[in-house]
Amino acid sequence: MNKLIIDVAGEKIFLMIITSNDIYNITKENTKINYEKLTLIINDFLNSHKLSLKDIDKIYLNRGPGSFAGIRNSLSIVKAFNLTNNIDYYCFSIKDFKGEKDIKYENIPELCEKFKIEKNLINPIY
Repeated sequence: MNKLIIDVAGEKIFLMIITSNDIYNITKENTKINYEKLTLIINDFLNSHKLSLKDIDKIYLNRGPGSFAGIRNSLSIVKAFNLTNNIDYYCFSIKDFKGEKDIKYENIPELCEKFKIEKNLINPIY
């Protein structure tokens, strides 16, 4: 099962792919131009690891708090991925994981399951 984590709420655009064998990640500058190119950035990142959207089973998206424009754009893109490729998504906030210490991106899927984050539910925190 391949998972994609997207975080555009902070100072950097952060993407992570978790496969059964490996974990890959990149960061990009969090600029207006990169917001507009976010689908291209995601696609290039997937392609660089010989993956496509069709290979992604679940997407985990940081819904904030943070950059209004970044959160809004990433929510729209993930919703489009869901509609076009039927990929389930989970919108999390670090605030959802109360009591957890030293949260790492690679643990987000397990934390979403542990804290019963609902799939395909959008509730942004700007």
